[in-house]
Amino acid sequence: MAKNILDVGGFTIQGRIGSGARTTIYLATDDQDKKIVALKRITLERPADTRIFEQVETEFKMSQRIDHMYIRKCYKLKKIRRLFKVKEILLSMEFFEGKSLEDSPSLSLIDVLLVFRMVASGLEAMHKSGFVHCDIKPNNILIDNSGSIKIIDLGQSCKIGTTKQRIQGTPDYIAPEQVRRKPLDPRTDIFNLGATIYWALTGHNVPTLIPKKKADLGVVIKEDCPTPHELKKQIPLAISNLVMDCVKDNSAQRPKDMTVVIAKLDTVIHSILGDKIKIGKNGLANTSNN
Repeated sequence: MAKNILDVGGFTIQGRIGSGARTTIYLATDDQDKKIVALKRITLERPADTRIFEQVETEFKMSQRIDHMYIRKCYKLKKIRRLFKVKEILLSMEFFEGKSLEDSPSLSLIDVLLVFRMVASGLEAMHKSGFVHCDIKPNNILIDNSGSIKIIDLGQSCKIGTTKQRIQGTPDYIAPEQVRRKPLDPRTDIFNLGATIYWALTGHNVPTLIPKKKADLGVVIKEDCPTPHELKKQIPLAISNLVMDCVKDNSAQRPKDMTVVIAKLDTVIHSILGDKIKIGKNGLANTSNN
């Protein structure tokens, strides 16, 4: 398979580093600038796969409009046609040597808070650029050995205020307005983020409007949703309350923007670490040497 990509030209393949539906990701070198990249290859096998092509194009376009240290950059998009139809797409991306949050080893409470402080900072930058991510979940957050992160997969991103024609999102983290096909805004990402933090803190998922059993989409399933503090007493009430505020069904009852979320995360982080932590404008948290 690597030989097929070599035949395309422009990249030297070093090995395969991941795969998914219709997608394979390779470690490669861009022959033009010698940059090490992650090269995503997507192949069309059936008509429905065109949606994957659309998401990859969206990911590329979004990455060109947003420049932030915690959002993975995309460099080049190459379409390969056969008989006048696009049959394959190559997307070269920033190579980040990390694992997804879902696949990472267990993190301490403070590490979880620092990770999500960085995620919130990246999302805040997206929002200020006029876009929402719409698919924040553990698999879309990469963490490296130094504790830094990258937000990946901008394929479902859209302009603030967009109403999508079909339901898009991940069932365990999807916001009510995504299921109801209402306009999407920063509070959609706040729900996705809150649901992801809930999972990271407790190992459980909040109930969403995607039913676990056969039922009509958009029908609220009456399930008990204990707070993180109720499940684990060592979780501070402040962070537990923040998470539950983020996953309110009514978006108007959630924090108004990511700046509020960041401020509350900072308060909890400082209450735990005190003067040992310093957080800069870019959201990077550093431990003081003093």
